[in-house]
Amino acid sequence: MAFIQKIVHKINILRPRRRGYMLVTMIIYGSIAIMLMTAMTSAVITMYKMSQAVVEKERTFHIAESGNEYYRWHLAHAPADFKDGTTTSSTGPYIHQFKDIDGNIIGRFELTITAPINGTTITTVRSKGVSVKGPVRQIETKLAIPSMARFAVVANDNMRFGEGTEVHGPIHVNAGVRFDGYTHNIISSTMASYDDPDHTGGSEFGVHTHVVSGTVNETFRSLEAPPNAVQARTDVFAAGRQFPVPQVDFVGITTSLSSIKTAAQSGGKYLASSGANGYHIVLKTNGTYDLYKVTTLQASPSSSCTQSATDWGTWTIKSTGGQTLIGNYAFPVNGLIFVEDHVWVDGQISNKKLTIASGKFPDNASTRTSIIINNDLKYTYFDGRDVLGLIAQDNVLTGLGSLENLTIHGALVAQYGKVGRMYYNSDCSTGYVRTRLTLYGMIASYLRYGFAYTDNTGYDIRDITYDANMLYGPPPSFPLLSGQYQTISWEEMQ
Repeated sequence: MAFIQKIVHKINILRPRRRGYMLVTMIIYGSIAIMLMTAMTSAVITMYKMSQAVVEKERTFHIAESGNEYYRWHLAHAPADFKDGTTTSSTGPYIHQFKDIDGNIIGRFELTITAPINGTTITTVRSKGVSVKGPVRQIETKLAIPSMARFAVVANDNMRFGEGTEVHGPIHVNAGVRFDGYTHNIISSTMASYDDPDHTGGSEFGVHTHVVSGTVNETFRSLEAPPNAVQARTDVFAAGRQFPVPQVDFVGITTSLSSIKTAAQSGGKYLASSGANGYHIVLKTNGTYDLYKVTTLQASPSSSCTQSATDWGTWTIKSTGGQTLIGNYAFPVNGLIFVEDHVWVDGQISNKKLTIASGKFPDNASTRTSIIINNDLKYTYFDGRDVLGLIAQDNVLTGLGSLENLTIHGALVAQYGKVGRMYYNSDCSTGYVRTRLTLYGMIASYLRYGFAYTDNTGYDIRDITYDANMLYGPPPSFPLLSGQYQTISWEEMQ
C-alpha cells in the first residue's frame, strides 16, 4: 500500500492540480483492487479444484478397495471360483460398475485374479479403481486359507514334553500340557486346569511345568496350580502360555483319507495292499522314488523288549533280505501317493510338494495302518519349494532301528494314533536309547505324542522347528483350518 501511495504522490507532483485528479486516483485504486480480487478468486478456484481432485482420488481408492473386499466375499461363498462366476474361457479383467447411494454410476473396479498355484491356497486379487472423473488407483491383496500346519505341534490328548525338548513354533493341545523343556513360542491349552496323569496330587494349570531351579521335580507343583497366579516362567515358556483358549477342531486335521485315496487313484499313485508287511518308499531329488515291498521285519531281541500291545514291535525292516525292489516311479502330477498298507518312508526331495497317506478301508481299529520313518527324510530347500506331508490312519513312528541322529522334514499327522516312538527298554540289546531327533515341519497327533520316556529311553534330545511356509502353502490335500479366506498382504500398486 505504501508503494501505491508513492506512485500516486509522484503523479500528483508531475501533473498540475486540476479538478479530475481524484478520478485518476480512484481508477488506480480500483484497478488494483480488481487485480487483487481476481487473483484471490483464481486462488480459491485452484484450491477448490485441488481439493476436489483429492476427494476424487480418495473416492477412487475406496472403489478399488471395494473390489478387493467384494472378491473376498465372493470366495467365501465360492472358494474354488477364480473367474468371478464367468465361463472357464474368461481370463478377465472382470468389470463391475460402482454406484453412489442414489444409484448414479461414479466409477468401476476391474479385477484381475490369479488362482493359487498347486500346493498353496494363496489367491492374488488386483483391483483397479476407475473414477468417471478420471483418477485411477490399484490395490493388490493376497488372500489365503490357513492350513492346520499353523502349529509346530497340535494334539487332541494330554501331552508331556520332557527334558531335552526344544520347540521353535506354537503349540496347541485340546487337553492339558506339561512342558519341561524350552519353547520359543506360545503354548496354549483349552483347559484352565487338569489332573496330570504322570503324578498324584491335585489339578495343575492347563499349561504347566515341573522345572524347578533347572531340574525336574516329579511331584505335584502347588505354584503351578490354582488358585495361585500364573507365573511367567520365561526359563521354560520364552513367549508365554495361554489357557484356557478355544478348542482346535481336530476333525480338520483328521482329514478324510478316503478323499485322498480317490484323488490318488484318479491323478496320483495308489498302492493296494502289499500282501506282506507293507511298502518302503525312498524319495529321490530327481523327482522319482524307489518302491520296495517289505517282506521281513527285524525280530525283537527278546519278548520283554517292547510292551505287549498288539501294535508294538520293532517296526524295522530286516537289514538283509527284508525287502524287494518293485521299481522306480516319477512323483505323481497331483502330488498324492496313497498306500493301503503300512509304509516306510525316507530319502530326500528337491523342489517338490508331496503327500504320502496310509490307510485301509473300510476303517477298522484293528487294521489301521501306520507310517514309519527310520532313516533321514529331508528337504533340499527351506523356502517353501519343498513340502512333504505324511498322513497315517494310525501312527507315525520311528522304529527300534531308527538312526542314532535322525532328521525328519515334513508335516506328520496321526489320524487316530500318535506321532512318536514305541517304548523299547534295555532288553532290546541296542537301539532303545537314541541321541537326537531333529524335526523341521509340524506334528499333529490324536493321541499323546512322544519320542522319549521317563526312564531316559528313546531320543535324548528332541529339537522341533516349525515350518511357517506350510501355513498357506501346505502339502497337497492337507487339512485346512477353516474354509474362509484371510487377507495376508495388502499393497497399493503404482
